[in-house]
Order: sequence, then C-alpha cells, then structure tokens
Amino acid sequence: MVFDRQGPIPTAPFSFLSLDLVKNSYDSSAIAVLPVPYDGTASYKTGARDGPEAIISASKELEEYDVELECEPCKVGIYTAPFVEPNMGSPEAMVERVEKSVGPLVRDGKLVSMLGGDHSITIGAVRAFSSIYPDLSVLYLDAHADLRHEYMGTLWGHASTARRVSEICPLVLAGVRSMSIEEASFITTSNVKYFPWLAEQSGLLVNDLLEALKSPIYISIDLDVLDPALMASVGTPVPGGMPWHYLLTLLRRVAEVHRIVGFDVVELSPREGPAACSFTAASLAYKLMGYCTVFGAKLPG
Repeated sequence: MVFDRQGPIPTAPFSFLSLDLVKNSYDSSAIAVLPVPYDGTASYKTGARDGPEAIISASKELEEYDVELECEPCKVGIYTAPFVEPNMGSPEAMVERVEKSVGPLVRDGKLVSMLGGDHSITIGAVRAFSSIYPDLSVLYLDAHADLRHEYMGTLWGHASTARRVSEICPLVLAGVRSMSIEEASFITTSNVKYFPWLAEQSGLLVNDLLEALKSPIYISIDLDVLDPALMASVGTPVPGGMPWHYLLTLLRRVAEVHRIVGFDVVELSPREGPAACSFTAASLAYKLMGYCTVFGAKLPG
C-alpha cells in the first residue's frame, strides 16, 4: 500500500482483472489463474512466452459484470498465482514442472485457469488433473491436430501435445483444419474422437461433441482455433476457423451439460497481432470462468 498525507493512494495490482490481492487470496478464491510463460517448443513464430503477461494486463480493462450471465463471476474469488518459471533444460522437464505446479491447485479444489505459453504445457496440467480425476476427459480445441508422435526431435512439443494427452485419458479433438498424413492415419486407428472444422458448422457439431465427452472435463484452448481475422496473435495461424460466438456457444453448452474442472488458454503471441487479441484472450478466459461458475458444471470441490 502506498500512502501520502491524505492516506492510502489507490494502486492497481498485477492480477487477473486487477482484483484486490487480499480479497482474492488463495484460501478465499474458488478460481486460480496460473501463468506459464514458456514457448520452448515453438516451431514457427515464437512469442507465446509473452502471452500470460499480456492476458493479465489486458484483463484489467474487462468489466467484472458479464452481460450474458447477468452477474459478476469474479465474486467467487480469482487468485492469480505467481508466474511459473520456465525450465529450459528440456520440454519434458517443463512438462514435469507444470504438473508439479498444477497438482496442489487441483488437490485444493480450485478451478484452474492456466495461461500459456505454448501448447506443450497442457500435458503437465492433464497429468496433474488425471491423478486426481481418473475418469477425466479432455476437450482439445485447436486448428492443428497436434498428434505427431514426435516433432523436431522431441516427444513433448506443441505438435505432439494431443498425442501425449490421448495416452493419458480420452481425448475429443475439435476445430482442426490442418494436419499431417501421420496424424490422419493415427486418428483412424486410435480412440481419439475427432471433429474437423471444414466450414462454418451447424449446431449438430455441438450436440455430437457433447455426446462424445464424459465428465469431469479439462478444456484446452489453442487460440488459433479462432479465425485469424479475429485472432492474429498466434504462432501458427491457419486460414478459416471458429467465429467468436460459435466458440462461446460451444463452451457454454459444455459447461451446462458437463462438469469442467479446469482449462487453459494457450498460444497467444502478442507481437504477432493487434492489442485487441490480448483483450480477446482475456475475455475468453473470463467468459469460461463465468460459465463454470454459473452453469450445471459447477466448480470442482
């Protein structure tokens, strides 16, 4: 707290929504935001390491009141954890660090909102959740399949994230519009449930996807699942993609039907696009917090 002769001077804490750090302490908050500034496996455009800071900075411009939900989702408490320091020893070492960072949050019953960072960090989070929730399934929203067995010499990079997740728990992959022939072949022989994005979809995709999922659910959102006209700030953009309101409708329906225990928003590379993209990413994270708070999924715990 800063003071002058008239008393305390208002300050803006560096936290999600710039929320008061005392009122939104770890013990008093239902939601935990975990920033992971790592892009050690980026293969095209780097910069996702700057994503968490950009999302948190942009979030202070969000209104706490949600017009759609007619409430302030932050009233349940949003704790912003310290940034996880990257382990540059190897991608596998970073996966292990993320797992160890997420584990205590899951055990304490927090709704975890992890901010990345490249997509490889999701592997560690899913490991942590699956150790607590053995029936976990993952909804993986991405323009890319991320199903390569290995890429650029590692099994633990962003291009293999969905493959590693599928080895941990059931995986539902949606929004894909780019993949290799190796990945296409893997889908035909695996148990991965796959929903490609070939053109603007009808509501039928949402209904089929809801049937493919089983609670509890972890949601992983690579921002390149959105149309690059809306989300240019990504490392590997692909033409086409989900419109904003389609993605929100999908996430709302998942929250209404299933129990969401955690999620991540990854692959924001702020310098690759306008500042509006950071605001969009922050809006998406807060909107999903709101859906989890309000609808039938409820908060974990």
